[in-house]
Amino acid sequence: MDGGTAMDLGASMTNLSPSLPAADRTLAGVALMLGFCVTAPLLDVAAKLASDTVPVGQITFARFAVQCALMAPFVWILGLSPRVGRSLWPALLARAVLLLVSTYCFIAAISVMPLADALAIAFVAPFIVLLVGKFYLGEDVGPRRVAAALVGFVGVLFVIQPSFEAFGAVALFPIGTAVGFAFYILVTRGLSRQVHPVTLQFHTGLVAGVICLPFLILAEGSGAPMLDPVRPEGIAWLWLFGVGFFSALSHMMMTYALSMAPSATLAPLQYLELPVATLLGFLIFRDFPNALTLTGIAIIIGAGLYMIHRERVTARRLVTERAAPPI
Repeated sequence: MDGGTAMDLGASMTNLSPSLPAADRTLAGVALMLGFCVTAPLLDVAAKLASDTVPVGQITFARFAVQCALMAPFVWILGLSPRVGRSLWPALLARAVLLLVSTYCFIAAISVMPLADALAIAFVAPFIVLLVGKFYLGEDVGPRRVAAALVGFVGVLFVIQPSFEAFGAVALFPIGTAVGFAFYILVTRGLSRQVHPVTLQFHTGLVAGVICLPFLILAEGSGAPMLDPVRPEGIAWLWLFGVGFFSALSHMMMTYALSMAPSATLAPLQYLELPVATLLGFLIFRDFPNALTLTGIAIIIGAGLYMIHRERVTARRLVTERAAPPI
């Protein structure tokens, strides 16, 4: 559920391939976005596999530690400065904490829930962003988009109901993911205009990893099932690396996709992540959503796509109004 962030980060990037014709750049952007839809669920698969023997807190730490290690060379290769202005550190800290909470909740959920169920519930985040933007930030959001967001919440209830019966309160963890991720996106909107996406991703991994570490140290020997660290054995090391690797890879794919193609073109493709997660969940874990859950997923996707459609309509109307000659 990590890669969605790049929708905001990527929009702030300059065009990385100015030599390519516009049509070729758009095609490359679509291909990269499809790559994101395949690699992002692999992060969830690696986390779920690791959770068989490794506590959730330790998997969360590995996700940020590996991400930080992988992004550091890109900061150097791209000639970016790792320094960030002192005034931006409170927002950077808030961003890291929000993503940390969001990631922990999601990994805790998929450790027992099917991937598709947890991901579908977490996809309520864009609806939360829209409603917060309208009612607390005063953004111009029409009644149709608000209605679409509310319909999306109804779809989430369809998914939660059977999951709650089957798994108990852990089915509510993806709601924590959605809330944390929604506010993470809102914080990112401001930072992405002032910090390069690669630098921002590097610092997020660094700060979140540093925050995680004391909790793991204090939890050692406590017996807390989700926090008490263990020494990974055998293939568990590969799963832990995969969590950070696929997180960094999917993020970079989406970020570069958005530097090549308009977000309005790419946003609907992100919903392909849900069927990919469903397929992987079935092939690897033999999990498949029941009829009620599938209905909820369909409602969430439909509401999300309609919301994107209305945003496009509004954007075209604003362009037309601004281009109209004065009377």
